[in-house]
Amino acid sequence: MDNYKMILFDLDGTLSDPKEGITKSVQYALEKMGMVETDFDKLKRFIGPPLQVSFAEYYNFDEEHTQRAIDFYRDRFKETGMFENKLYSNIPLLLKSLKEQQYTLVVATSKPTVFSKQILKYFNIDQYFDLIVGSNLDGTRTSKTDIIQYILDKYKDHQQDDFIMIGDRKHDIIGAKNTGIDSIGVTYGYGSFEEISQSKPTYIVKNVEQLKDILMTSRVS
Repeated sequence: MDNYKMILFDLDGTLSDPKEGITKSVQYALEKMGMVETDFDKLKRFIGPPLQVSFAEYYNFDEEHTQRAIDFYRDRFKETGMFENKLYSNIPLLLKSLKEQQYTLVVATSKPTVFSKQILKYFNIDQYFDLIVGSNLDGTRTSKTDIIQYILDKYKDHQQDDFIMIGDRKHDIIGAKNTGIDSIGVTYGYGSFEEISQSKPTYIVKNVEQLKDILMTSRVS
């Protein structure tokens, strides 16, 4: 077991379950774009990847229409959607335990930083994180690779093997691989076991308890 020191957490599908807020905000955006979508399970695909990617991939929006849809999405999300959300069981306990063991905890999410900070504060878990890094509202720094690299550049005094990325979608695992760090794929979120396993993370866990077992075995030296 490696002695990790820097633990990077994805937000949606890893720390919290944002299904209601995200799917309803996507539905609202589509309605504003003249499209009716009643299948919320279909909209679960939007949880995790950048909105720019999802609107273009799933509804064939060009760049202009994608940006309009994102603007509509954010109108609802910032007022209501971000709070239609719940922490996964035992996440606060996990974060508290890790901080007590002197780990440095960082959020690495494709969600805009400004919304991410509000959500973490809403759940009263912002206190556990030394840094919160998301995308920019202007559409830059949306890929998980760019986000992780930004974090690595912030902690240049650490080696790559000090870091590990935790997430529930292939984008988290691919971002970790692209930046040369280890990863843990969690299957309790919104990525299937097939999606996670095909991305070949360093570890795969099915619940928060298994996640804690792996991380607490790796004590900061």
